[in-house]
Amino acid sequence: MDQRISFITLAVADVAASRAFYVGGLGWTPELEADGVLMIRVGEHVILSLWDRAEFEEEVGPITTGDGVAPFTLAHNVATREEVDGILWLARSLGRQASVAEERAWGGYTGYFADPDGARWEIAYNPGPVGQTVLPDQT
Repeated sequence: MDQRISFITLAVADVAASRAFYVGGLGWTPELEADGVLMIRVGEHVILSLWDRAEFEEEVGPITTGDGVAPFTLAHNVATREEVDGILWLARSLGRQASVAEERAWGGYTGYFADPDGARWEIAYNPGPVGQTVLPDQT
């Protein structure tokens, strides 16, 4: 098996609300739209699939819920600290809960916002070599 991820699928309560946030708010472009699903290319070979929660459960199985934050984040790395602050401001302007970015012990600068279903996005400036490998070509 190749060491890669092709799809990240999030079960969402309301595909239309997710579309309004990701497409209308963040300005992303859908790759595919069908009843109960919205797919957005988020990398050269990676698709974010936003799938109606009921349809997700029919195919994958029951979703467990509880208090707190889901034990994962989706990360969007940027080239500057200012971009981190700008994206967190954008999320707040869209009515989303967003933290204030902070300097991290590992040398980066990050903050978080929640999408309409509570999935946490980390917006990160990582000046180290690993952080640079995930940025689009800057040339």
